[in-house]
Amino acid sequence: MKIVIAPDSFKGCLTARQAGEAIAAGVRKALPESEIVIKPMADGGEGTLQCLVDATGGKLLQTVVKNPLGRDIPAEFGILGDGITCVIEMAAASGLYLLSAKERNPLLTTTYGFGQLIRAGLDLGCRRFILGLGGSATNDGGGGMLQALGFRLLDANGADLDFGGGALCKLSRIDRSQADKRLEECQFIVACDVTNPFIGPNGASRVFGPQKGATPEMVQQLDDNLRHFADLIQAVEGISIHYMEGAGAAGGVAGALLAFLRGHLQSGIQIVQETTRLAEAMAGAEFVFTGEGQVDFQTAHGKTPCGVAQLARQFGIPVIVLAGAIGSGIEALYKEGVTAVLGIANKPMTLEQSMAEAAALLEQTAEQATRIYLGKKI
Repeated sequence: MKIVIAPDSFKGCLTARQAGEAIAAGVRKALPESEIVIKPMADGGEGTLQCLVDATGGKLLQTVVKNPLGRDIPAEFGILGDGITCVIEMAAASGLYLLSAKERNPLLTTTYGFGQLIRAGLDLGCRRFILGLGGSATNDGGGGMLQALGFRLLDANGADLDFGGGALCKLSRIDRSQADKRLEECQFIVACDVTNPFIGPNGASRVFGPQKGATPEMVQQLDDNLRHFADLIQAVEGISIHYMEGAGAAGGVAGALLAFLRGHLQSGIQIVQETTRLAEAMAGAEFVFTGEGQVDFQTAHGKTPCGVAQLARQFGIPVIVLAGAIGSGIEALYKEGVTAVLGIANKPMTLEQSMAEAAALLEQTAEQATRIYLGKKI
């Protein structure tokens, strides 16, 4: 009997690979002769880098970049097993988690470090990039990223702009004459599950600005600045990103990737499924395990368990979701191909206990779920 195991990471305690191994150990206790295929998953956010590197036999690397406030920090990126694909999680350089609550100010934060990670990939010969945009601390429309790649954002006096979304109001000219020529040889695949436009009521500043530290006054200023930036982009590149679907992701970085680097937006879970060849693995499978730390109403909107279930449904394969915690609204998952959602806690316990015992709990729950499934087959 073939079983596919395709979990996301259980954040803070297990990588997707570790979660998969724990589930596999449980399956083997119930079904020792089974054929088990482990495919670590991610949805484009945290864990995507590790997942894709593991799945393709790639390698993790580290370089020094600017954090959102311009301080030098080490940041990881990866090269896939093909040797030409670079995987970058934007949050590694420009993430909200890199700043304290008091430091969060999207008028000042920059995506320069994200651009430095792209440049590091170029230096290593990569010409295909998979970019995960989740968790950014920025609202500069990708301006800092462009500066790191050689584009010049100039004010009326011909001086380079300061970092941050607040400086964009001074932008007078975009000079791409010194942009890295290697970019013309590259393909940029952007993991993006949000549909927000660059500006407006549903744009980057109004929807995501507050969680990055923006006050209502800042939100208006940031939106006005992005509008000004978009106007100049249209003048330079002949493309209007103002209300383009998805252009507002990561404080507008997606818009800059679309306009200047010919980026292609794609669902994060779809990128991971294609890279790991999950569909091929599902051929002939009896059932599928997936899971993540928290399963709730948000899971049906582009998260790993939902994406795995949607793919398995095409093959008519049952899907069991294992969850560290179960919130409200999981009923929506049953319409997407999920057969059952099982919590792994086996007694009252604190979050700390659950995280410390996650591997053992996953193994135990996977064993019991497999035994129940086998009982129904008899």
